[in-house]
Amino acid sequence: MSEEMDSATGAFVAHRNLLFTVAYEMLGSAADAEDVLQETWLRWVDVDQAEIRDPRAYLVRITTRQALTRLRTLGRRKETYVGPWLPEPLLTTPDIAEDVELADSVSMAMMLVLETLAPVERAVFVLREVFDLAYDEIAAAVDKTPAAVRQIAHRARAHVAARRPRGVVSSAESRHALEAFGRAVETGDLQGLLDLLAPDIVLLADGGGVVKAVVRPIVGADRVARLMAAGLPRVGGQVSTELVQINGAPALVIRIDGVLDSVVATRIDDGSITGLYVVRNPEKLSRIEQATPVAR
Repeated sequence: MSEEMDSATGAFVAHRNLLFTVAYEMLGSAADAEDVLQETWLRWVDVDQAEIRDPRAYLVRITTRQALTRLRTLGRRKETYVGPWLPEPLLTTPDIAEDVELADSVSMAMMLVLETLAPVERAVFVLREVFDLAYDEIAAAVDKTPAAVRQIAHRARAHVAARRPRGVVSSAESRHALEAFGRAVETGDLQGLLDLLAPDIVLLADGGGVVKAVVRPIVGADRVARLMAAGLPRVGGQVSTELVQINGAPALVIRIDGVLDSVVATRIDDGSITGLYVVRNPEKLSRIEQATPVAR
């Protein structure tokens, strides 16, 4: 029994970062992803290890099923959420940028695109496009036939392709834009902000009803620039910005008088900032001080 438990523990630990990433990409919430991993572990230790040929595939199957169940619950919670709901930002390690596909898949912009998929579509897209699972493995995870999964994958790919950022933006380009953006925010440079923002930029702010934030999307460069130049986080206090890597891409951490206030991620299309995602809900900022490993 001890040997079997050691085997189960070893397999779970070996694939833990992968399982977390699967759950996080499906849920957009690190806290919920951790809960899914706990549920996955409890089910995994009850499995007869001698009958498992591919621990990775089996663990992904359990994780996917648990995440689908939680995704439906999360959907109901979002219906009563105060203001826009944004994914929980993760401080990620620099090496994630080397895996372009993984970095893209966990970016805030892509996570918001994934939010527009139905639960099973999201699971199929993530498992196929990000983790390259075979159709029969995905079928077992979502309780569909392989043929049905192929159709769902095709539909989900088309849906995502129509909504994902246009063109590939290098980390250097993103850093340059964010450094300029950070300087403009710190100094209240309205024209500096206008030079960076696309005319049709959309700003979303997530305060969760816990802290003050705009509760509706702000559209248009002039409105967004004036809001940021005035000090979006809070009127008064010393604003400082720090360039960090959030969800595999450069982003800003904003502090007021040295206290963590918000995280600002961006969507960049054709060289201009087309999306600003400001997370202020303190319940979503616990993963900013220490890097969270993601893997595939």
